[in-house]
Amino acid sequence: MNRFGKALGVCALAAATSSCAAPYYWQAIGGQIELLRKREPIDEVIADPAADPTLKSTLARVETMRRFAVDELDLPSNDSYTTYVALDRPYVVWNVVATEEFSVDPQRWCFPFAGCVAYRGYFDKAAADRFAAKLAEDGLDTSSGGSTAYSTLGYFDDPVLSTMVAGGDQYVASLLFHELAHQRLYVKSDSEFSEAFAMVVEELGTERWLSEHGTHAHLERYRTRRQRREQFGELIAAQQARLRAVYASGAPPEQLRLDKQHAFDTLRSEYEALKTSWQGSTDYDAWFAQPLNNATLASVATYTRWLPAMRARLDEVGLRAFYADAEAVAKLDAEEREAKLRAWAAKTRAPAPSGDVNASG
Repeated sequence: MNRFGKALGVCALAAATSSCAAPYYWQAIGGQIELLRKREPIDEVIADPAADPTLKSTLARVETMRRFAVDELDLPSNDSYTTYVALDRPYVVWNVVATEEFSVDPQRWCFPFAGCVAYRGYFDKAAADRFAAKLAEDGLDTSSGGSTAYSTLGYFDDPVLSTMVAGGDQYVASLLFHELAHQRLYVKSDSEFSEAFAMVVEELGTERWLSEHGTHAHLERYRTRRQRREQFGELIAAQQARLRAVYASGAPPEQLRLDKQHAFDTLRSEYEALKTSWQGSTDYDAWFAQPLNNATLASVATYTRWLPAMRARLDEVGLRAFYADAEAVAKLDAEEREAKLRAWAAKTRAPAPSGDVNASG
């Protein structure tokens, strides 16, 4: 299961404080109300004789996961993930990402609580598809994909969702660590920083969780998947750098389109070559099977752009000092924050990513 793709529920909060009655805000309010209305205490679901045994088994371990997050990862202790919501759809929201035809930087939409984020989330797939189609008609590259998890950054007590539990215990634990990390630290208008911070806490937490609660085989499988995810992220970063050079060339639009297509052909070839070392794994085949454009790259890069930098700092100083460092960097302005992250990234094998961390596309 692809770990990229999640949504923040702060647009519903923005809607609650906005005088704008646009349909987007109303669907955000409606979606949030649905989640709040359908919440059931986890202990009641577990006690229900009619509940699915596999679901009950997973939910029974959620309290252990939450305690682990607090005790071992120093994440917030609150009432998030003490309730459960059963949804009748495969994803809780669908996120739309868009870029200009000749830019790899995502468009951003701004809300009072979250600041400016690199996507718009919809609780209804058809609405997301309509919005993506409208943007495409305006000449933008677009990408629309479902998310299994949804966070309000601690403004509400977020529930465990049926869309989260299908991936099994390790997947649920990883998501909880990720979402609780957002509750610990979130930087308005810097999706790349916020997601990389949550991703690196998720990775560390999952390693520790599996070491304590899983088997050696589970831990090795996770490490292998994580290595493949790192290599996939490196492909995306290299492709974005390649396209930045193309788009900065000054060539006419017709030539840019040809060079853009050639770059994506190269990316597909690089993936096929990389897969030869993956012992038959097809983890990212579905991602490469879709039409690829600038927006599909951006939908991944939001999560991976600063991940090597965050990993390097965490490995260097340990979790407690990493939290203090990340919180200090979060207070810097965008230019200073990028410089600090580049310094962290310089201590890794991977080159620091190019581009403006807060580019508007």
